[in-house]
Amino acid sequence: MEVILLERVEKLGQMGQVVKVRPGFARNYLLPQKKAMRATKANMAFFEKQKAHLEAVNLERRKDAEQVATKMNDVTVVVIRQAGETGVLYGSVTPRDVADALDAAGYKVDRKQVSIETPIKTLGLFKLRVVLHPEVSISVTVNVARSQEEAELQLSRGGMVTAADLRDDDEDEIEEAPEAAEAEVSEEG
Repeated sequence: MEVILLERVEKLGQMGQVVKVRPGFARNYLLPQKKAMRATKANMAFFEKQKAHLEAVNLERRKDAEQVATKMNDVTVVVIRQAGETGVLYGSVTPRDVADALDAAGYKVDRKQVSIETPIKTLGLFKLRVVLHPEVSISVTVNVARSQEEAELQLSRGGMVTAADLRDDDEDEIEEAPEAAEAEVSEEG
């Protein structure tokens, strides 16, 4: 089936191109999302009449997306989730979770704009792509942790913190505390 693209579609083509796609892809994705229309003679003539208007609208949306991209550059958001001792999540982080976290941080993003290549099923820091416009995308860091304190620790370490790491840190603090108390006593005496 041949369609005329009404906007740039990644790995398919630019606006105005006539491309051949599978019927299911056109019927289930491109046509309902208004990203393309069937390549008939009537639609080709209609597209030629509307081309200047469509390009102007696309250019305006792209400018808006680029402005938002400059504000959102290198944003880090925290997603709090329950996890086991080894850092494996009870469930996974979805595009909706990331969109909600970005919304809470003051950035309006739809879940359809968040691109998760591989499922997030562990604690840690993850780089995700947010597509603000078909021609503008940015990278966002998602910090998946059990608590806000753990998220800050992961950010400072640059990676996942397991329950064993937290226990080790607590033991180190306990061992340092008696030594500090002994040092204070020896200074007084």
